[in-house]
Amino acid sequence: MNDVYLTERVTNLEELMAEFLRAQARTQVQIELNAREARQFKREMLLFKQEMTAFKDEMAEFKDEMAVFKDEMAEFKDEMRVFKEETRANNERNDRERREFRQQLADISHKMGTLAEDMVAPSVPRILQEIVQCPEAPAMLGVRIRKRLPGGRSQEYDVVAVCGEYLLINETKSRLRPEDIPAFLELLREARTFLPEYADKRVIGALATFYVDPSLILHDERQGLIMLGVVDGLMQVLNTPEFSLQSY
Repeated sequence: MNDVYLTERVTNLEELMAEFLRAQARTQVQIELNAREARQFKREMLLFKQEMTAFKDEMAEFKDEMAVFKDEMAEFKDEMRVFKEETRANNERNDRERREFRQQLADISHKMGTLAEDMVAPSVPRILQEIVQCPEAPAMLGVRIRKRLPGGRSQEYDVVAVCGEYLLINETKSRLRPEDIPAFLELLREARTFLPEYADKRVIGALATFYVDPSLILHDERQGLIMLGVVDGLMQVLNTPEFSLQSY
């Protein structure tokens, strides 16, 4: 009886010891596992700290860049303000210059519009005396004469003067161009149609402007035309000594 009991006790002790050893082994495994996890956690924490340090450095750099950007934006705003002020000043100056230019054009247009009345017509008696030796004042001197035919055709003459056997017709141009000549020659050829009261006169032509290119003078005087231009404030004959007057 005692032997059986003793045997059972020994068996129980062995089982307890075995369980204890297994529990100890599991505990050791868990300890080692926990240690590995702790080391991994430490590494991750170290990496995280490094990343946070890098992030802080980047944020510091970003703040510096933002400060520079703000300074640049402030400078840009100042430049834009100066640009707007200069643009406004330039626009005001351009508007003033455009107004002055338009006024000058209007003045020139007015002067050109009255050139026939103000300078050509008063000079015609002297020009006729110089060119055709007209001994007396023109029998007729008219400015801006408009004629209309029964069929509806019309013609306007800047200056018309009659002296002796001659009928002078003048056309005044703000800018005389070569292409103006054929039309003027045709106007001279049709003069007797629109001015039949002077059909017995010799029609001569004069072109007047502020300035005539010398080459144009030579070209036009070959057509027998009197070339007139402003010299020293007076309307003067610009033809060369070789000029030969032609009637139409």
